[in-house]
Amino acid sequence: MLPVKPLTKKPFPKFPGLWKAMGPGIVWLALAQGSGELIWWPYIVAKYGLAFLFLLIPACLLQYPLNYEIGSYTLLTGESIFQGFIRLNRVFAFLLWILMTISFLWFGAFASAGGTSLAALTHFPVGWSEKAQTLFWAYFSMAIFFTGIMVSRVIYEFIEKVMWFVSIVTLAGLVFACSHPDVRQAAGAFFKGLVIPPMSLPRPWDPQDATKLLTAITFAGLGGFWTLFYSYWLREKGVGMAYYMGHVTGPITGKKEIIPDEGFTFQGTNEELSELKKWKRYLALDSSVGIVGNIATTLMTCLLAYALLFPKGLLPQKYEIAVVQARFFEVSWGVAGRLIFLFVAACFLSDTWLATLDAVSRIHTDFLQSFFPKLKKFDFNKGYYFFAVLFTVITAVTMLFNEPGPLILISAVIGFIGTVSFSFAILLLNHKVLPALVPKKTGPGAWPFAGFSWLQSPTPCLRFFISGIF
Repeated sequence: MLPVKPLTKKPFPKFPGLWKAMGPGIVWLALAQGSGELIWWPYIVAKYGLAFLFLLIPACLLQYPLNYEIGSYTLLTGESIFQGFIRLNRVFAFLLWILMTISFLWFGAFASAGGTSLAALTHFPVGWSEKAQTLFWAYFSMAIFFTGIMVSRVIYEFIEKVMWFVSIVTLAGLVFACSHPDVRQAAGAFFKGLVIPPMSLPRPWDPQDATKLLTAITFAGLGGFWTLFYSYWLREKGVGMAYYMGHVTGPITGKKEIIPDEGFTFQGTNEELSELKKWKRYLALDSSVGIVGNIATTLMTCLLAYALLFPKGLLPQKYEIAVVQARFFEVSWGVAGRLIFLFVAACFLSDTWLATLDAVSRIHTDFLQSFFPKLKKFDFNKGYYFFAVLFTVITAVTMLFNEPGPLILISAVIGFIGTVSFSFAILLLNHKVLPALVPKKTGPGAWPFAGFSWLQSPTPCLRFFISGIF
């Protein structure tokens, strides 16, 4: 391990208030509303009923301590998590970057999964096959989102606005669908199955579903390498010491901001430590927004699958991903409900491609410039644009290789391997490397409960919300 490089000292930023700081957790939530929530958990429930449902909430909750640890490093230094991995061990960071690169060669599958909804919604272009219509809408949505990135003043602001819209529409729509009498009638048995699984499977186990179950567990929330994105959203939001980091701006605006090569540290005065406590409370809350919101979303899609799909044995297959689930809304709203669901599904599947393209482009630019210092002479924004174009082309090509389901499964298996690796690395980073970078008694704290210590008394909790609002 190389010697830890000192960081530049800056005053620790003041907490701006809860509503101004909120955002990364919402992006996390909207991005998580993808394969696990819409496709694989409903698939498992529709096929095997409540047999594996007890795994859902534990799989989601396991991500909280990981999110908090990732966020803590960026909060205290302003650096990305990959910059931290390089500080920890360059060889490990390089191998992890290679594995991540391979994992994200297929994320265009989320655009094609969204295309299944738009194809079923419009049946356009007329006369084309289902596959051709799906690919047409996948490419069209990619073109729209890519254009949005290129014309944005600050790219993260565009991403956050899209994700706020997707999160609100999805949650509201699912709540309404779950109000149907048939769904309410099945709720009792469903919630019992969260704690007490049935003694036997309702149908014989299909060995081919092993990978799908692994994918559902891995993507219960924002699993795999997607988890690391949280660090980059916090940095773009200017959380804690990331306040001093610049933003990636759209090329058409002509405005450029300097992205510092390394992060910052602070002196650790009493006033700064007071602000740090507020930031840590915010981080605990922001992480919880994504986790709790994702649990709610996934439970609702699984409840709908159990109530409406399981009795009939309806399963999403091939290019019908997200089309079968349209029955959720069709039961509540008729044909109009089906059409609305297809539109919503298209949004929160295609937005997965948008947010992933943005984050992967940031990570590659950030990693290469941090790992190979000579590359720092190139503008960070130009590096981002280069990778955005490159991965748009790559994902546009890989979409042609297979249906969206198998491509998402490949990404999940690779991501599972990566998660096991970087989870231990994050612990070492925050408890071995970080103490040498920041003032004493400012680290993550007693992992993983540091973020929840403020919740022990309802009065400070209420006071924090009020101070955050005003």
